[in-house]
Amino acid sequence: MLPLERDRTVTDMLPAATPSLSELMVTLSRGYVRNVPGSLLKGPIAARYLNPHLRDHPRRRAVEARFDARFAVDTRDLIQRYIHLFGVWEPHMTQWLRGRLKTGDVLVDVGANVGYFTVLGSRLVGSAGKVVAIEASPAFHRRVLQHIELNGCGNVRAVNSAVADSHKTLTFVLASSNNMGANSIVPYDGPAESSFDMEAVPLPELLKPDELARARVIKIDVEGAEGGVIRGLAPVLGKLRQDVEIAVEVTPERMAKLGDSPEELLATMREHGFHTYRLPSEYRPESYPPAIRRPTPPVRWRGPIVGESELLFSRIDAEVLA
Repeated sequence: MLPLERDRTVTDMLPAATPSLSELMVTLSRGYVRNVPGSLLKGPIAARYLNPHLRDHPRRRAVEARFDARFAVDTRDLIQRYIHLFGVWEPHMTQWLRGRLKTGDVLVDVGANVGYFTVLGSRLVGSAGKVVAIEASPAFHRRVLQHIELNGCGNVRAVNSAVADSHKTLTFVLASSNNMGANSIVPYDGPAESSFDMEAVPLPELLKPDELARARVIKIDVEGAEGGVIRGLAPVLGKLRQDVEIAVEVTPERMAKLGDSPEELLATMREHGFHTYRLPSEYRPESYPPAIRRPTPPVRWRGPIVGESELLFSRIDAEVLA
């Protein structure tokens, strides 16, 4: 009797990506992952084939997102690679914003990166609304401007500035071009690919009075500097519209290196009447197909913040922020 072969997962059955993987196969596989209904095999194909191939054999081109927008991507970078591969970045956050922003609203996008959420917000708030896209990196600020022009976003004001709790000069370091959005002021001991200095200003000083008063969503993704951004925003939290909601990517380890803590941030938000919710923050490529198909709404969070977390703060008191 022949010995039984051990059970193999789908991932085991797929060969690893190699430089010889044809561009035709990449194009066909990407088309399947992006466009065919359902999620059968999409996770393993994306994780085993497409993600490593697009990272190591970068494509630079304009691609369609899953909403009415186009982005010029360089697939060396994680965010741009996922936009190219899946047509979406952070599907849970994308879906939540789609349900939150309405015509005439204002979105404040702090840490706009290449402008994915800026352009999404522009589409959602319409010509009667506005988006303020704030990005510290001069290179990414130029990309935001590029995508504003590419998508005809006449309702966006782009600002090249850092945000903090006071006026100061900050030094940003980029460790790797594989995640170009990870420019951070957090102390870094390893080799750096690049660095730049930028003046920082409290968020209320960067916004016009009308923008501050009409802000429906303030989204903050600043790679560890979120404590300073919230401290700078705290004096005006009570003056914002009652239904304002604030999304903050919280990174405890990075915050600690700057002398900050998630507990202080959460306490500030509680003092101003906000309840804490949490969205899934999963960046493995195999997690994207099911997340795109069935995005998860924010759920009430009462525990400690021990790892990187996508938090939402709302004055709505519920178990699910639907």
